[in-house]
Amino acid sequence: MAKARIAVLISGRGSNMAALVYAAKQPDCPFEIILVAANDPDAAGLAFAAAENIPTFAQSHKGMKRAEFDAILDTEIRKAKADYVVLAGYMRLLSPEFVGKWEGRMLNIHPSLLPKYKGLDTHERALEAGDVVAGCSVHLVTAELDDGPVLAQTEVAVMAGDTPDSLAARVLIAEHQTYSRALAAYVTRELDPAWMLEQVRQRAMALPGVEERTSHGSPGFSIIGSKFFALFSQYHHGSERIALLVKTSGPEEQSMLIEQDDDLYYLPPYYGPSGWIGIRLDLGQTDWEHIAGWLQKSWLICAPAKLGKSFDIAADF
Repeated sequence: MAKARIAVLISGRGSNMAALVYAAKQPDCPFEIILVAANDPDAAGLAFAAAENIPTFAQSHKGMKRAEFDAILDTEIRKAKADYVVLAGYMRLLSPEFVGKWEGRMLNIHPSLLPKYKGLDTHERALEAGDVVAGCSVHLVTAELDDGPVLAQTEVAVMAGDTPDSLAARVLIAEHQTYSRALAAYVTRELDPAWMLEQVRQRAMALPGVEERTSHGSPGFSIIGSKFFALFSQYHHGSERIALLVKTSGPEEQSMLIEQDDDLYYLPPYYGPSGWIGIRLDLGQTDWEHIAGWLQKSWLICAPAKLGKSFDIAADF
């Protein structure tokens, strides 16, 4: 699998960005930093990135509307062909339009144990509350400030005599270690069989009258009291693939699909002669809308006529 391409947004020294750059130097790191962008041309982190031969972009946001500036930023990120956007001390609220474009592909690190202490002055607030632990959180970015799903956290003990500055210094060490691990785990999640199965499960179980049960040891999804319409295949029958098996209209469609894309589609052992097609899930960057469409189509093929008529699915195949 190709390394995930990461664009990092900073506003100042970019110490978390630097930690990600160093993590990316390791041969087994699943991501690479392909752009460092700042809303301040004087941000110190830009010089660091340039010294590490990482392309940079900088433009002041002053005098510009938020959405206007973010559109420029989005253009530069897409020019760099980034897969993900990572915020590393980016001290500017992002427009809903920008956040929407990168939904599920933008991460941030925050110096508190979310949902505690969203926003600024996190260390002061932790000390004022008498907390015995502080820490940091890596989360997905959503339209609401510091409110996205938390991906990872690290606790940091509060010591006697701590000041906001002394606590911040230790939390920053935790941030540098936590961010790279969380980012690596997130960009490789699509290679985790358990994650793949959960994505299939959510989409299959959203269809009417579906139950999950096993077939020859494989997780499967059937219409209650009727046939299987989907199977999750993980290295079964000597295959090295992880795939979704679904029903087709027959041999002609199977042949057409394999001819169309023989990396994605294949004829599964044992099930192929019965009209099933395998759709690989282990290639990275799976199109889950495409998978949802196939689950719907297979459900319709297998559903009893009365149930099928009650469920109107508009799908273009």
